[in-house]
Amino acid sequence: MILCAGNNETFDFALPIGVGLIDSAMSLTRLCLNEKPEFILFVGSAGSYGEYKIHDIVESKTAANIELGFLDNNAYTPIDNVISAQTNGEKDVMVNSSNYITTSEKAMGQFRALGLGIENMEFFSVMRVAQVFGIPAGGVFCVTNFCDANAHRDFIANHGFAKVLLSDHLKAKGLIHG
Repeated sequence: MILCAGNNETFDFALPIGVGLIDSAMSLTRLCLNEKPEFILFVGSAGSYGEYKIHDIVESKTAANIELGFLDNNAYTPIDNVISAQTNGEKDVMVNSSNYITTSEKAMGQFRALGLGIENMEFFSVMRVAQVFGIPAGGVFCVTNFCDANAHRDFIANHGFAKVLLSDHLKAKGLIHG
């Protein structure tokens, strides 16, 4: 089953589950209770913490939920905030998720130093729900922006083409047709 966020990030081959951590978790949980998918593939846009360039396609099976407050030692969490479905032992790109978009070069560098590659608002929720239901899952992302002061402007400028690149990538992998 191929999923996407929704709003302006929809695809004709993907089921929208909502934007952000909460809406995507609720919607995907409902979906898994009604019809347990064999595999979940989430597709969407992502911001880069500096290693990946705009229009790069990134595949991942590892998600994190590390909030900005953690970077300044102003917050902690008692939950396991990294989830990985990576089974072959290879290094995987860690996708960070938050309901907030990073717009600080300092924070971008701090996230990169923690081993995070990109950010996408929904992926941690997708991976957590998949984990709870025992469903294999992963994600494919197209980088639309760097996580800096120009994040929103660059997202808007690159989002349409990113959707085309994601579709082309999934066609080339034989995951969708058309």
